[in-house]
Amino acid sequence: QVQLVESGGGLVQAGGSLRLSCAASGLTVSNYDMGWFRQAPGKEREFVGVITWSGGSTYYADSMKGRLTISRDNAKNAVYLQMSSLTPDDTAVYYCAATRVVGNFYAKTAYDYWGQGTQVTVSS
Repeated sequence: QVQLVESGGGLVQAGGSLRLSCAASGLTVSNYDMGWFRQAPGKEREFVGVITWSGGSTYYADSMKGRLTISRDNAKNAVYLQMSSLTPDDTAVYYCAATRVVGNFYAKTAYDYWGQGTQVTVSS
């Protein structure tokens, strides 16, 4: 049984930073593309970034590029999303997800497994 459990969300002031964690069980994160998505109230779930199983390459949404770092700890079977220079527009529920579909990691429909999400709220 696959489980992805996000943690690390919370309330942060604009300009601040936050590090989200995604702990995996039932799969090995180094064998999957591990993506991060977010969903704000009334909006579609959107791609934030991904770390690929092949070589651990990272790709980020253009809107957030330069403010994000995704990393992976194989020993802990976990991935992380470090966010900086947060603004109120970053307020959303953040999800991690896993896929084996090659090359389509921008699309939420490509992902087989999802976590329950963690709320990030950025105050102005």
